Amino acid sequence: MSEDIERLKAERNQIVAEIRHLQDNMRGEVERDLEEGDPALYEREKNLALLQHLERELGAVEYALSLAEKGVYGICENCGERIDPARLKAIPQATLCLKCKTELERKRRM
Repeated sequence: MSEDIERLKAERNQIVAEIRHLQDNMRGEVERDLEEGDPALYEREKNLALLQHLERELGAVEYALSLAEKGVYGICENCGERIDPARLKAIPQATLCLKCKTELERKRRM
C-alpha cells in the first residue's frame, strides 16, 4: 500500500509541476501579447485546455490519496472488488475496476 501512496504522490508532484510550468508560460504569453500586440489566441487556448485537464487529473490523484489514507485505495467504488494492480500501476488514480469503467463508458456513449 505504501508503494501505491508513493506512486500517487509522485503523480501529484508531476501534475503540480506541469500546472506551474503552464501557468508561467501563459503569464509570459499574456505579457508578450501586451507588449507586442500579438494575441496568439490558438496557443493560449491550447495551454488553457491542457491546464484544465491537468487540474482535473490533480483532483483525481488527490481523491485517490484520500482513499489511500482511509485504507480503501485499490477497491472499485462501483462493485467493491479489488482493482487489478496492473491497472493501478498504469493509472494510479483509478477508482473503478476495468469492467466497471468499461461499462460506464459504454453507458455514456448511449
